[in-house]
Order: sequence, then C-alpha cells, then structure tokens
Amino acid sequence: MRQSLATATYLAVLLAAALPSAAEHKPVEARGAYASVCQEIREAISSASAVHFPGLDAAYVKDISHWATSSTAQAACSVEPGTAEDVGTILQILGKNKTPFAVKGAGHASNPGFSSTPGVQIAMYRFSEVNYDAAAGVAEVGAGLIWDDVYTALEPYAVSVVGGRVSGVGVAGFTLGGGYSWKTNQFGLTVDNLSGFELVLPNGTVAAVTQDSYPDLFWGLKGGFNNFGIVTKFNLTTHPQTEVWGGLITITEDQLDKVNAATVKFAQTVNDPKAQVLPTYNFLLGEPGVSLLLFYDYPTPPDGIFDDFLAIPHFTKDVKTRTLLDLVKSAPANATGGQRAIFHTVSLLQFNDKIMDAVLNETKFWGERLSFQSGNFISYDVEPFLSTIFSHAPEGSSAYPPSRSTGLLPLNIYYAWGASLADETMQNAARQSAAHLTQVILGEGQDISDAALYGNYAILGTPLERIYGQNVPKLKALKAKYDPGNVMGLAGGWKFGPQAQ
Repeated sequence: MRQSLATATYLAVLLAAALPSAAEHKPVEARGAYASVCQEIREAISSASAVHFPGLDAAYVKDISHWATSSTAQAACSVEPGTAEDVGTILQILGKNKTPFAVKGAGHASNPGFSSTPGVQIAMYRFSEVNYDAAAGVAEVGAGLIWDDVYTALEPYAVSVVGGRVSGVGVAGFTLGGGYSWKTNQFGLTVDNLSGFELVLPNGTVAAVTQDSYPDLFWGLKGGFNNFGIVTKFNLTTHPQTEVWGGLITITEDQLDKVNAATVKFAQTVNDPKAQVLPTYNFLLGEPGVSLLLFYDYPTPPDGIFDDFLAIPHFTKDVKTRTLLDLVKSAPANATGGQRAIFHTVSLLQFNDKIMDAVLNETKFWGERLSFQSGNFISYDVEPFLSTIFSHAPEGSSAYPPSRSTGLLPLNIYYAWGASLADETMQNAARQSAAHLTQVILGEGQDISDAALYGNYAILGTPLERIYGQNVPKLKALKAKYDPGNVMGLAGGWKFGPQAQ
C-alpha cells in the first residue's frame, strides 16, 4: 500500500510539472515588464531584506512555492522583507507602479492567485520571531512562521496559543481568516485571542493596531485578510499548556459505519470543551477510509469520552499522552503536498446520522468519479465543535464571523489531483458536492442557506456576502478609508474593493 501511494504521488507530481496551467505560464511577457519594479525595490530596501529572481536561485523557488502546486505562479521576482519599514517601502513602490503582487506566509492557500502572482511575490519568512511576555500573557508572533514554530518556542514556558491543528499551516493566513483550533471549544477562534497587530499600511506607515489605537482596523483585521495592508506581527493571548492526549487512527472501509455512529454520538452528547475529534473521510487508491484525529487538552481524558472510537478496529493507531507540538506534528497538513488542490466548505449547526451518511456517500461518489480525472485524493473533514464556539467574544467584535448568535461548524471539502487539465472539473465537483450537502442539511431542518462560510475554506468565486454577511458594507468602507489608492487591490484574495487587473 505504501509503495502504491508513493507511486501515485510521484506520477501526480510529474503530471503537474508536465502540464502547467494557463495561469502559470501565460504571464511571461508581463513578468518581463515588472523587472524594472523588482530592480527599484532591490535598490530601495535595506540589507535586512532581499530580492530574488528566477533561475538557479533556491530562495526564489522557496518564496513562490505553495503547498498546492495549483496555487503557485511564476513571479517576476520574489522579495523577502526583513523589517516593517522595508515592507512599507515595497508597498509604496508597488502602488506607484500599479504592479500586481502577492503576500505569502507559509503558502497554504488553496485558491489560485490568492497568495501568488506574475508580478512581485512577497514572502514573509524573515518575520520569524516569537517573543513571549509572561507578565502580559502574550506572545508576539512573526507573520512568516508556521504553527509548529510557535508551539516549539512556547513549549518551555508551559503555555500555548489558539492556533493550527496540523503540521505545516502558516500563522498569517490562518489567523487573518479566523482560525479554528484544538482550543476553540475553550477559548474561541484565533481572532478572539488577539490583542494587537503590527500592520504596514499601504501608504508605508507602520501601525501598532490595538482596540485602543485603531478600533476599526482591529475589528477588520480579525477575519478581513490582506485588505488593509500587510501584517508583520500578531499579538496572541497565551493559555497554560500541559501535555495533551490524542493522535491519529486510520480506519478502513468496512468500519466506516461505526465511525459515523461514534461521530454522531460524540457530537450530540460530549460537552467537555477540552475534547475534540476530527474524522477525515478520504478516498485514496480506489477505496474510502477515515483518518481520525482524537484530542484531549490534558494528559489523560475522562473515562468514556472516546471509548466508541477506540473500540473500532483500526489499520494504524498512534494515540498517547504527548506534547501539543508532538500531536500537531503527527498529522501533517502537507501529506499530499506537491499536487494541485482545492478547498470548499459547508457550514452546519449539528451532525446527525443522515448528514454523516451523506458525507460518506459524497466521499465514495466523487472519489469513484474523479479518480478518472486524475483526482487521487478526495477528502471531507468533519469538525464537530461545540455550538458555543462563537460565544467567547462579544457580538460584532470581529469581521468574521458576521454573527455570533449561532455557532457554525465548518465542513471542509478537499480535493487533490495531478494534471492541470482537470482543474475546472475538480473545482466544479467541489462546488456541486457543497451544494448537495447543503440541501441535505437544509432537509434536516437546519437553517443554513445563508450561514457564513469560513473564508480559509471557501472556494474562489464565493460571494463576499457568504463569508461576511452584513459586514460587507462596513468592510468596504474600512478598505476605502485606509487604502484609498487601492494598493491592496493589486494582490489576490477576498477583496473588499476592486481587484486591479
């Protein structure tokens, strides 16, 4: 089985390299036109920063590379700013020349063009420090880090933050989109645990954004992504951290009805905020299966909470008492990296038998059909948080979620494939699957037809209103106030103003 998986992944990578998408190679002429801007940036920035060009420069390759190859574009150059002041200089040059650019933290965005560009690729790797203020209970975290780095730095202090659940996910995009965590049942979203940002505004000003200094920006950055400038640092509230219990169990097709039943029972009966499960329904190598993550935020869980899951016969099992960092590293988000990929999502209020049956049926249905379109990994991530997850911050305290009256559970649809010729097919399939699951959930009496979708999962083309609801006009006004020249419209992502062409 391992050899077959390795072979399939290797072939997929070869196909992706051999069949670049039109978006990847059409801007050759445009890239040449941006060369003078790259040179202008190179001459203006300090020695703390660097510019890299295509060719034999490994740093350039790292700077433009994404976890999903379909999210990578060949930029005219890449820039690694090392100071906030240099970020300001770069933004002013880009704005003056109307040059398209992209901002990349760790490169885990699945939507093409959201953090990549044919123009100037800004890679935030040099913002890589974690500074812990024990007296304030705050960690200052650089925008170029992944959560593994943050947990590593904080582990000696026996504290942690509300961050990513699997290895390889970047701090910046995750946080600016909202942030669902192993600790969300206890403390809310990552945006609910922010006390400040270092933000470089489009006019080059370096601003310390807090509730007191810039209350409107502080609100907008909590879910508003890269519309108001470039964030270089995040101030995150820390929480005491013991060892945790949990890990990964893989389960084969013949046991999936038991996984469904255990998931529904857990979702409907377990109210302990330290307990979480994340069953991922996958179609791989011609058959469905489940990768099940169990989590308890203490060295040992109370008796009975996870018994139904642990009683299911398994293919592999790695569940034990361990550090939070070790648990996160046991589940790599980049396991199918090097392939093309897309995310999409559905929001719901509660899982029941019919909804879980529909998730399993979608896994099989699309897995069987898309395997003929080079789709070699079809996945549905079930996330049964508590209904109280939005109650940890006041109503109206963040751009996302637009309403905190009801906790929404994000279901992640994730497809990976090899050939660029299949891009449209795979994206459309994800949309169709989300639409079908929405109808199933509506049929179960859950009023989610207009429920906010999680921006970090939502597929390109999703209307802003489906992510931000009634907050869209306020966000557009905020964007116009702090970016009147529409500099950030030169970058990709969810845009509150016109996106420059």
